[in-house]
Amino acid sequence: MHIAVVGNIGAGKTTLTELLARHLKYDPQFEAVENNPYLEDFYSDMKRWAFNLQIFFLNSRFRHIVELQNRKIDMIQDRTIYEDAYIFAENLFDMGLMSARDFENYSNIFQSIVHYIQPPDLLIYLRASVPTLVNNIQKRGRDYESGIRLDYLSKLNEKYEKWIGNYKEGKLLILDKDNLDFAQNPEDLGMVIQKIEAELFGLF
Repeated sequence: MHIAVVGNIGAGKTTLTELLARHLKYDPQFEAVENNPYLEDFYSDMKRWAFNLQIFFLNSRFRHIVELQNRKIDMIQDRTIYEDAYIFAENLFDMGLMSARDFENYSNIFQSIVHYIQPPDLLIYLRASVPTLVNNIQKRGRDYESGIRLDYLSKLNEKYEKWIGNYKEGKLLILDKDNLDFAQNPEDLGMVIQKIEAELFGLF
């Protein structure tokens, strides 16, 4: 069984992944931590290195998910390969940081490799407004997130809504994070677990 949790920066993906893994006794899977040789270059010259950076991320995540699916484990995944293409690469293109030629090349590579992986049995989308995202980002206090602009978060939200609105790969559960606090409220977590089990196993 493969559950994936998706959503904008600060939506609560990691928290929900950890809580569900504990409850369902599934393996939690987080983004593969590897030294990205393009990251420093990207931040010094985004337009020059955007394509290289995204290709590295795409390859890294593809290899990780293939390896996990070959192991045939019950897992909960924090973020997916789909977000690399439909959210972050597309946003770099929209911002003028990736050329049309590079974006087309990237998209073609993505379409070629995505057929070699199975979509999750259930995709959970944490929908959150920008004020909720900002509140969560401030609470966790990561230095490198302190400069994230509101319009950037808003733009990513638009990308998520467009992708989720067209998602046809499998079962989808949308959770309204503005009105849920599964980290602090056990009742909210219980309701989320109930909805997940209903989607996966038809339990009501």
